[in-house]
Amino acid sequence: MFSGSLTALITPFKNGEVDAKAFQEFVEWQISEGSHGLVPCGTTGESPTLSHDEHKRVVELCIETAAGRVPVIAGAGSNSTAEATSLAQHAKEAGADGILVVSPYYNKPSQEGLFCHFEAVNNAADIPMIVYNIPPRSIVDITPQTMARIAKLSNVVGVKDATMDLARPLVEKNLIGKDWCMLSGEDGTAVPYLAQGGVGCISVTANVAPKLCSMMHEAWQQGAMERVTQLNDSLIPLHLAMFQEPSPAGAKYGASLLGKASPEVRLPMQPATEAAQKSMKDAMSALDLI
Repeated sequence: MFSGSLTALITPFKNGEVDAKAFQEFVEWQISEGSHGLVPCGTTGESPTLSHDEHKRVVELCIETAAGRVPVIAGAGSNSTAEATSLAQHAKEAGADGILVVSPYYNKPSQEGLFCHFEAVNNAADIPMIVYNIPPRSIVDITPQTMARIAKLSNVVGVKDATMDLARPLVEKNLIGKDWCMLSGEDGTAVPYLAQGGVGCISVTANVAPKLCSMMHEAWQQGAMERVTQLNDSLIPLHLAMFQEPSPAGAKYGASLLGKASPEVRLPMQPATEAAQKSMKDAMSALDLI
């Protein structure tokens, strides 16, 4: 259902407000560069600092611009189950192809609480759901056994795995089955994740190198392993530069170098420092992106 390079989209700001024009132009550019899918209003899109109205508008703008050419997986996560269900319902009504729902952060729910959270979102909106497991940000880890329970819910189709555990995809596939849609949430380990049964990556790096990211996944799908290795090796310095400081500072600075968006972020995030800017410039120059 979902595969390849799916961009975890930044949300451009201008003087503190969502820059709708820049965002839609950015979405258009992503599609023209070959991205296989788009994910608005995730962590990279600074969803924690978007108002509910802004969140919904960004999702709508993405769907409107994509116009069915590539799938749109709308961020619909929250540490409030009621808020997550509301965002899921909106995504369904707006015409999204799927939703990305992160494990509740800060609350630190039990495994049963995690299951009940995803069950409630599943029952609230009839739309394909990707479960986002990212223990470094949410504190809790959805265990493979709990994930197998969640996978039986009617709308749950796969996972965005940011556990950084490369044994995890094999364990989950054995528990859940071969139809489980496994997407990496870590650019730096996307290729090893593919080798363990993954089908794609929800990518931050694709914000500034969408063509290279999509080419790498297409090469994998075609079995062109030498090309995969070449592209993966060349992208590693950019992956590292993107996360030299908390995301999306690097992604937004990189987008600004391309003339696609301002480097502006919302507090408590900070813009890229001079050191991070240099790393981004060096990595992007090496790839002939600038």
